[in-house]
Amino acid sequence: MRGFGRLVPGPVHQPLHREFGFRLGFRAVRGKTAPVTSRNPRDSRLRLVRPQPLATARKAVTTRRTRPAPRPPEGTPPRSELARQARTALADAVRIARWAADGAIPGAPPLAAQALQRAATALELSPAQVRSGWDRARLAGLVELHGDTARPGWRLRAWDRDDSAVLRGWVALFDAWSLVHPAPEDIESTAVAEAVEAVPQVLSLLQLSAGPVTVPALLDLLGQRVAELREERCEVPYGPQPLPAPAESAPAPHPAALVALLLDWALEGLAAVGALTLGAGHATLTPLGNWAVWVKLEQICVAAQSPAGNIEQSAADMLLGCARLTPGPARDEYRAWLAARPVGSAVAELLAVARGEDALLRGLAFEALRVVGAPAEPEVRSVAADPSLRPYALLWLAEYDGTDPEDAQDVLSREESTWLWVDTAAAVADHGETGLLVRHLDSAVQGTVPALLEEVRAVGHPRTVQVLVALAAAHPDPALAKAVRRAAFQVHTGGA
Repeated sequence: MRGFGRLVPGPVHQPLHREFGFRLGFRAVRGKTAPVTSRNPRDSRLRLVRPQPLATARKAVTTRRTRPAPRPPEGTPPRSELARQARTALADAVRIARWAADGAIPGAPPLAAQALQRAATALELSPAQVRSGWDRARLAGLVELHGDTARPGWRLRAWDRDDSAVLRGWVALFDAWSLVHPAPEDIESTAVAEAVEAVPQVLSLLQLSAGPVTVPALLDLLGQRVAELREERCEVPYGPQPLPAPAESAPAPHPAALVALLLDWALEGLAAVGALTLGAGHATLTPLGNWAVWVKLEQICVAAQSPAGNIEQSAADMLLGCARLTPGPARDEYRAWLAARPVGSAVAELLAVARGEDALLRGLAFEALRVVGAPAEPEVRSVAADPSLRPYALLWLAEYDGTDPEDAQDVLSREESTWLWVDTAAAVADHGETGLLVRHLDSAVQGTVPALLEEVRAVGHPRTVQVLVALAAAHPDPALAKAVRRAAFQVHTGGA
């Protein structure tokens, strides 16, 4: 029979995150306890340790051989230099965003005439420059609109200290080049949409050429790609037909003059965001543009090399497939799955899984959201009001804002920490081994078993009874198991 001070007989096992592929922020400790007799009162204190730092914990994990991190093309400037160039390209947008954030709020776009003039006077810019900079600030995530109020975005707050935030902001602007430089009004919207969809092929040619590419070569490629897209959209009737339908001919290609006009518009738009430069009859990617296109091509390669084959699965099935992977390979799977989907829909799908009943998938979903990073921040912040997701969201946001993972637990209230303890125990009870559930007892924030049981009863987690029953059945100490069973009964019957 063991005392409460040492809840697990024998040597300490691996931290829980190694069992499940996601970090719980807790670990067990060693301890020695004297035999319990009538003269040796039982020690009901729980031994507490600070959470193991994420980086330290994950470095200790022996992972399988994975694809080495790719290197940018030769001649690509370092990230610090790319970030400097991005700051230069967005300098006016940052000035306007900071002007708005300081209280001179211009309101919803388009800018009201009075606010436009005030900004132009304060910043010594022309009204056209203010309007252009405001649009860029919104597209780059430097400001966020909440009704008629403009608030500083997370990228603006991190602009001077975080090169990654700067580069993400510029890439967001790069992705929105067709909004920065709208198409001529006399071009049909269908043709514009086809050109936007075909531009990645043009950019790939520019990147792979590693130098200037002539306009005729780009024009030929754009024309071919647009024709392919039009063919792919040509629907062939299927199912029973009243009369044999005549074979549908391929759609006629766009006139050469229209393709040339579309190419000119696309190149001017890409040049407007700083992705390329235009010369006499040729175009060349800038270092920023070359890097951004390379990153997107690498994402496609990652998506094609999903190590465990989860890329086509739903979010829930993908997370279950990663549950037994160690953190390194699991992150590779998350990246591959994410690279194959629009980031917005991927984040929404992961959060939908997190709202479900499976606590293990809830924890894994937020691990996958850590791989998403900045694009997931608004959605994660929005779910912090949901009691079932709040502890996970607060930890995610704390780490995202730069809090050391070792200290992230401090952002949780005692009640939130208790709720997370029960939720994690539910995941362990559903998917882990009994010994793992017993070791989880050491991670509670309460100082004693009675205090833990009292607060677990009060927190109102829907899985409280099942967790306590499973813990009582698994624990080797009969006295502690009896106390846990009594707590489970009280929760079940609504007693005090």
